[in-house]
Amino acid sequence: MSQSTLKDGRLPADTMEGESVQEQHAPNSICFGCGPANDDGLKIRSFPIENGLKMTFNTSEAHQAFPGMINGGIIGTLLDCHGNWTAAMAIMANRGEEMPPCTVTARYTVKLRRPTPHGVPLEITSQVESLDGDRAEISMTLTADGEVCARGDGLFVAVKEGHPAWHRWH
Repeated sequence: MSQSTLKDGRLPADTMEGESVQEQHAPNSICFGCGPANDDGLKIRSFPIENGLKMTFNTSEAHQAFPGMINGGIIGTLLDCHGNWTAAMAIMANRGEEMPPCTVTARYTVKLRRPTPHGVPLEITSQVESLDGDRAEISMTLTADGEVCARGDGLFVAVKEGHPAWHRWH
């Protein structure tokens, strides 16, 4: 991937090669956290690892809560969207389907362990803790410079036709 900058001056969201799960399965999504089509969003890019996903994110000046530290809401958004995609990919694989179902967040928690620094790549990994039909329990960890800055967990649910999010990725 090229090291060109985005409109807001950030480097691209990660340095992993190829299409992310978001770009593959929801290129027209406008979600603030994970939508490839939202020019003002975070545009996270998640990639498969064993039993989960991994991503790298480079923050911008606008993501700071105070000089040098990232806002907790941005951290929550990164964990929420990344966890949601982890669930979608796990449910898709469990069902043997080729497209992930549209999933929504039923519950998620974030534990901010230490201030998260601006100016270093943030690494987020997620793991599937359990899968039950259309529901997935996911754990997420955010590190910066090898230090755990935040942990999260969540319940993400595949929605059915009729739900407002049903067609949001397609």
